[in-house]
Amino acid sequence: MKKIGLTGNMGSGKTTVAKIFEQLGVSVYSSDERAKKLMVENSAIIKGLTQLLGDEAYTPDGQLNRTYISSKIFNSNELLEGVNAIVHPIVFSDFDTWLQSHQSEPYILKEAAIMFESDSYKKVDKVIIVTAPDSIRIERCMKRDHASYEEVSRRMSKQMPQCEKEKLANYIINNDETELLIPQVLKLDALFRA
Repeated sequence: MKKIGLTGNMGSGKTTVAKIFEQLGVSVYSSDERAKKLMVENSAIIKGLTQLLGDEAYTPDGQLNRTYISSKIFNSNELLEGVNAIVHPIVFSDFDTWLQSHQSEPYILKEAAIMFESDSYKKVDKVIIVTAPDSIRIERCMKRDHASYEEVSRRMSKQMPQCEKEKLANYIINNDETELLIPQVLKLDALFRA
């Protein structure tokens, strides 16, 4: 079974691409979604985040206080690295467990926004990056997150530049609205099944 990584910076459309692969019957492990789930279910993560960020990291009903956490980690590289050090090892372990039930498939996708930054690309065979120009990505994020241009730009500045990720990836899916996504996905799907 081949393990294919799928990444892309904010607003690139990697989640949309993942959904197209899912429609083709491909199993997709969404690192970001699993991390969100584990952050409210895994006692080691809850304890670690509370120690690092304070009790305000969680709401009184046990949910993640996303606004509070974002305000902390996007203004401090040290806190961002601390959160990643708590969450990433547990997500890596969760992925390994998930893989066990997908061994008979020709290939699976591991979707992760920070695949290169977290070194999770080392656990996959090939990596696809979904790309789009900054202007399009900013516009998509502003609409999706109901955020200002400044907010989105600040968050984007914390990510590894798209051009650097392109150099590390094996395949590029262009999502700049000039090429259709489905034919690009179908081409890769055929390649991975071969």
